[in-house]
Amino acid sequence: MKPLITFEDFAKLDLRTATIKKIEEIPEADKLYKLTIDVGELGERTICAGIKQHYNKEDLVGKQIIIIANLEPRKMRGIESQGMLLAAVSESEKQIIIIQPEKQIEDGTIVS
Repeated sequence: MKPLITFEDFAKLDLRTATIKKIEEIPEADKLYKLTIDVGELGERTICAGIKQHYNKEDLVGKQIIIIANLEPRKMRGIESQGMLLAAVSESEKQIIIIQPEKQIEDGTIVS
Protein backbone atom coordinates (compact mmCIF):
# COMPACT_ATOMS: atom_id res chain seq x y z
CA MET A 1 0.00 0.00 0.00
CA LYS A 2 1.17 3.52 -0.71
CA PRO A 3 1.60 5.96 2.19
CA LEU A 4 -1.56 7.35 3.79
CA ILE A 5 -2.67 10.78 2.65
CA THR A 6 -4.85 13.33 4.38
CA PHE A 7 -8.36 14.26 3.30
CA GLU A 8 -6.92 17.60 2.24
CA ASP A 9 -4.52 15.77 -0.12
CA PHE A 10 -7.42 13.84 -1.65
CA ALA A 11 -9.49 17.03 -1.97
CA LYS A 12 -6.79 18.48 -4.26
CA LEU A 13 -7.70 15.96 -6.97
CA ASP A 14 -10.20 17.19 -9.55
CA LEU A 15 -11.85 14.00 -10.80
CA ARG A 16 -14.28 14.48 -13.71
CA THR A 17 -16.33 12.51 -16.16
CA ALA A 18 -15.33 12.76 -19.82
CA THR A 19 -16.25 11.11 -23.10
CA ILE A 20 -13.68 9.80 -25.56
CA LYS A 21 -14.28 11.54 -28.89
CA LYS A 22 -11.29 10.41 -30.93
CA ILE A 23 -8.45 7.86 -30.67
CA GLU A 24 -5.18 8.09 -32.57
CA GLU A 25 -2.19 5.83 -32.89
CA ILE A 26 1.13 7.25 -31.67
CA PRO A 27 3.97 6.25 -34.02
CA GLU A 28 6.31 3.67 -32.49
CA ALA A 29 4.30 3.50 -29.25
CA ASP A 30 3.42 -0.05 -28.22
CA LYS A 31 1.26 0.90 -25.22
CA LEU A 32 0.00 4.46 -25.78
CA TYR A 33 -3.02 5.90 -27.54
CA LYS A 34 -3.66 9.61 -28.02
CA LEU A 35 -7.21 10.36 -26.88
CA THR A 36 -9.26 13.48 -27.54
CA ILE A 37 -11.82 13.77 -24.75
CA ASP A 38 -14.77 16.05 -23.98
CA VAL A 39 -14.74 17.27 -20.38
CA GLY A 40 -17.92 19.35 -20.59
CA GLU A 41 -17.41 22.93 -19.42
CA LEU A 42 -13.64 22.33 -19.26
CA GLY A 43 -13.65 21.73 -23.03
CA GLU A 44 -11.78 19.21 -25.13
CA ARG A 45 -8.45 17.86 -23.97
CA THR A 46 -5.77 15.52 -25.18
CA ILE A 47 -4.54 12.73 -22.96
CA CYS A 48 -2.17 9.84 -23.58
CA ALA A 49 -3.17 6.51 -22.09
CA GLY A 50 -1.23 3.26 -21.85
CA ILE A 51 -4.18 1.05 -22.78
CA LYS A 52 -3.33 0.08 -26.36
CA GLN A 53 -2.55 -3.55 -25.55
CA HIS A 54 -5.92 -3.96 -23.82
CA TYR A 55 -8.41 -2.00 -25.95
CA ASN A 56 -9.14 -1.60 -29.65
CA LYS A 57 -9.53 1.98 -30.84
CA GLU A 58 -12.98 1.26 -32.22
CA ASP A 59 -14.25 0.07 -28.83
CA LEU A 60 -13.20 3.27 -27.06
CA VAL A 61 -14.86 6.04 -29.06
CA GLY A 62 -17.96 7.18 -27.17
CA LYS A 63 -16.91 5.51 -23.91
CA GLN A 64 -17.35 7.66 -20.83
CA ILE A 65 -14.40 7.64 -18.43
CA ILE A 66 -13.17 9.23 -15.22
CA ILE A 67 -10.11 11.48 -15.43
CA ILE A 68 -7.84 13.46 -13.15
CA ALA A 69 -8.46 16.88 -14.69
CA ASN A 70 -5.94 18.90 -12.69
CA LEU A 71 -2.88 16.72 -13.24
CA GLU A 72 0.06 18.82 -14.37
CA PRO A 73 0.48 18.44 -18.17
CA ARG A 74 3.25 16.07 -19.23
CA LYS A 75 4.88 15.44 -22.60
CA MET A 76 4.68 11.84 -23.73
CA ARG A 77 6.16 10.92 -27.12
CA GLY A 78 6.06 14.60 -28.03
CA ILE A 79 2.36 14.98 -27.14
CA GLU A 80 1.20 17.11 -24.21
CA SER A 81 -1.06 14.92 -22.07
CA GLN A 82 -3.54 17.08 -20.14
CA GLY A 83 -4.83 14.63 -17.57
CA MET A 84 -5.02 10.92 -16.84
CA LEU A 85 -7.79 8.38 -17.12
CA LEU A 86 -8.43 6.11 -14.17
CA ALA A 87 -8.04 2.37 -14.64
CA ALA A 88 -7.67 -0.73 -12.52
CA VAL A 89 -4.66 -2.92 -13.19
CA SER A 90 -5.09 -6.63 -12.56
CA GLU A 91 -1.64 -8.12 -12.09
CA SER A 92 -3.02 -11.67 -11.83
CA GLU A 93 -4.98 -11.42 -15.08
CA LYS A 94 -2.48 -9.10 -16.80
CA GLN A 95 -5.15 -6.64 -17.91
CA ILE A 96 -6.20 -3.02 -17.52
CA ILE A 97 -9.84 -2.09 -16.98
CA ILE A 98 -10.98 1.50 -17.51
CA ILE A 99 -13.00 2.94 -14.63
CA GLN A 100 -16.26 4.43 -15.86
CA PRO A 101 -19.55 5.69 -14.44
CA GLU A 102 -22.30 3.14 -13.92
CA LYS A 103 -24.65 5.24 -16.08
CA GLN A 104 -24.13 7.98 -18.65
CA ILE A 105 -23.79 11.37 -16.94
CA GLU A 106 -22.99 14.88 -18.15
CA ASP A 107 -19.36 15.32 -19.22
CA GLY A 108 -17.37 17.39 -16.76
CA THR A 109 -19.36 16.18 -13.74
CA ILE A 110 -17.23 16.25 -10.58
CA VAL A 111 -16.52 12.82 -9.07
CA SER A 112 -16.09 12.74 -5.30
